[in-house]
Amino acid sequence: MNREQTTAARGLEKEEALALAEAEGPELERLLERAAALRDRGHGRVTTYSAKVFIPLTRYCRNVCGYCTFRREPGREEAGYLEPARVLELARQGRALGCREALFSLGDKPERRYPEAREDLRRLGHESTAGYLARMCRAVLEETGLIPHVNAGVLSREDIRTLRTCSGSLGLMLEQSTERLCEAGGPHAGSPDKRPRARLDFLRLAGEEGVPVTTGLLVGIGETPAERVQSLLEIRELQEEFGHIQEVIVQNFRAKPGISMARHPDAPVEDLLRTLALARLILGGEMNIQAPPNLNGGDPGLWSRLLGAGLNDWGGISPLTPDHINPEAPWPHLEELERVCAAGGFALRERLCVHSRVRGLVHPALEAPLARHAGEIGMHREARTP
Repeated sequence: MNREQTTAARGLEKEEALALAEAEGPELERLLERAAALRDRGHGRVTTYSAKVFIPLTRYCRNVCGYCTFRREPGREEAGYLEPARVLELARQGRALGCREALFSLGDKPERRYPEAREDLRRLGHESTAGYLARMCRAVLEETGLIPHVNAGVLSREDIRTLRTCSGSLGLMLEQSTERLCEAGGPHAGSPDKRPRARLDFLRLAGEEGVPVTTGLLVGIGETPAERVQSLLEIRELQEEFGHIQEVIVQNFRAKPGISMARHPDAPVEDLLRTLALARLILGGEMNIQAPPNLNGGDPGLWSRLLGAGLNDWGGISPLTPDHINPEAPWPHLEELERVCAAGGFALRERLCVHSRVRGLVHPALEAPLARHAGEIGMHREARTP
């Protein structure tokens, strides 16, 4: 598709998106219907999920986001780095339960903040968290066949090139592209890696290196409707240039004890639905759009509304490990999620952590294990039609 064709097919332009960013009542319902119809044209009546094991390689992080319960200071319980034996134990347990994805989540460059992190890394034989991460990705890939997907924050070009050889995809939430949220009192104050420019630069580097990336928005952290639209437009611009963004997550803020934003209101359901629909209409029918079901109270009625807003993917779901980022929100039972999908006329299918649309971007070292898992899904995990 040439640039002229891409522009013609690109979906909502800024003016129309802004006009819909605060849609209510009948206008909101029309917006949702429009997004759902576009999803059907791009994906049919199919929704997907990834069977994963969650590996929290380290909870150390140099950022201090106002909504995070994952981060640990040195000396606290669960601080430090997982040992190689524990990483492989989790991966093997996950593989035995049918997982295909090893989701590595970890704090961003903690060695730049904590001497304890530097000491731990030296004991493990590394100078950087990214170096240890690459070693563990290779070990998991080689010894279990699970495909690593890496959420490691803002990475350098060199780190991206290294991780490309041992992970199927990278993840980095843009969250929001407004610098205003980094000001004193904002959710990203004191978090250098949450500067929008740093995150957009990472997404651009990944595009230049041809690496599949999952990104997305965090809704309800103090941004305006117009700022949500601008964030989606920033993602679209990168996608049009490089074609490497495989999925966009629309995640809703949930208040919880122990965070500085504990009294901040939850993102309203209507904001989540609007943003999902706008993501679909801005990014197009073929983009994979996700909303995590466990962040919505395990409410099957709400899951049906999310389907009606244009999503086609539920993200990773683990039969073994909790969502360490949101430990208060358990994963849904697949049978229950499948019933909700079937009631809406959708099939629920398992997918890999690398979406089929970007499989051609993966490093040759990942091709054989991806093909093996794809074959297993095709033989053993066919969707049950509703």
